[in-house]
Amino acid sequence: RAFFESFLRELSSNSPGASRRGNMSTMRDIFGKVLEVIEALNAQGVDYVVFGGVAVNLHGLVRATEDLGLFIRPDPENIERLKVALRSVWDDPHIDEISSEDLCGDYPVVRYGPPDGEIYIDMLTRLGEFVTFEKLSWSEIEVEGTRARVATPRTLYELKRNTVRPIDAMDATILEQRFDLDEEE
Repeated sequence: RAFFESFLRELSSNSPGASRRGNMSTMRDIFGKVLEVIEALNAQGVDYVVFGGVAVNLHGLVRATEDLGLFIRPDPENIERLKVALRSVWDDPHIDEISSEDLCGDYPVVRYGPPDGEIYIDMLTRLGEFVTFEKLSWSEIEVEGTRARVATPRTLYELKRNTVRPIDAMDATILEQRFDLDEEE
């Protein structure tokens, strides 16, 4: 409960995303939807790892985000479990358009925009040849009674430190400072 209240307080007070996304109840809805998706993934036995802004938040570093980033094990059966999990959250025929051919193919990234528009879900199985599902380090974090597989601070730092997006550079700096990470390790 303390994490959730801290998250909302920070977003409502000084986050650029908060002013764009609306009031506290909207942020509460988004956070609740993220937890609902994670619970559905767990219930269906999906092999996943949360990364990106949600992972940064789950490690206690509050920042606004409009998407849930998921690394997914690139296995057709796992991708079918992913679709079942998403269908348990949204009654949307477009979920059937998510395919193992896409997620296991040359461009293994799919963005799903649910009909309620509260969040986007970015799903990927690798970033180039260097970051694959199997190479990710993750830990399990419990928030509001929901267990989530989350990329470790070191993994998030490595994913974010050399990108061109300013938000990633900021995340990398904050992760480095908060978790005493050294670029050379």
